[in-house]
Amino acid sequence: MTFRLLSVHAHPDDESSKGAATLARYAAEGVDVLVATCTGGERGDILNPAMDTPENRADLPAIRRREMAAAAEILGIRQRFLGMTDSGLPEDGSPLPDGCFAALPLAVAAEPLVALIREFRPQVVITYDETGGYPHPDHIRTHEVTLEAFKAAADPTRYPGTGAPWQPQKLYYQAALSRAWFQALHDATLAAGLESAMAEVLAEFPTDPPFPVTTKIRCEQYFATRDRALLAHRTQVDPAHPFFTHSREIERKTWPHEDYHLAHPTLGPNLEEDLFAGVTP
Repeated sequence: MTFRLLSVHAHPDDESSKGAATLARYAAEGVDVLVATCTGGERGDILNPAMDTPENRADLPAIRRREMAAAAEILGIRQRFLGMTDSGLPEDGSPLPDGCFAALPLAVAAEPLVALIREFRPQVVITYDETGGYPHPDHIRTHEVTLEAFKAAADPTRYPGTGAPWQPQKLYYQAALSRAWFQALHDATLAAGLESAMAEVLAEFPTDPPFPVTTKIRCEQYFATRDRALLAHRTQVDPAHPFFTHSREIERKTWPHEDYHLAHPTLGPNLEEDLFAGVTP
């Protein structure tokens, strides 16, 4: 049996900052790994000062596609854009842009993902929890769309014309880059007698989401691959960010896994160590 893993994200670069080492590990082990990117990140900012030029701002949609292709090659995965338009991050009280991903009716926004699930036929799907991981409208919408597609793809009466029905067996929510992760690395760095850049991040970090970690995937051998994939998103990632300053050796010893919450089906009291645990042909 060929295992197939689908990871659903809002923008290019999200796949490299959330669960990338997991994707690289499973791809290296022969799993068919596909990332679905809901939008092209067209309304994103340029977060790397070295890349913030008028030319790059004018060509940002095309640049982000090239960055995504480079990251996918580094991770050893396949990737598909679903064709929605980035919603941006409107100020409080400001309306969403017309026609953007977060403003589309749910059925319209979910249809491309339903079609992809029916085509790719994954046993396992990963996305964000209902908070989106942080309150960006596209991240919250990605959760809603993935939940809708996960349930609807198996129903032959829904979304006609998008392929034969298929029911994925497991749905996971990302739990990586949690406050607990930052705190553990901060404490371990100080214990090693080194200076930690995590204090500033922790001061602004929200509490962790109110769901338990059910699944820990060992992937410390792929942290370097994760970092290279993330840095391939040159417009979105500043190499001077505190994330890149901590010791990878300390990280591998302190937190050698990436974390997930199994949303469907409900798991018993024991932690999982494999996303495909219990998957049947």
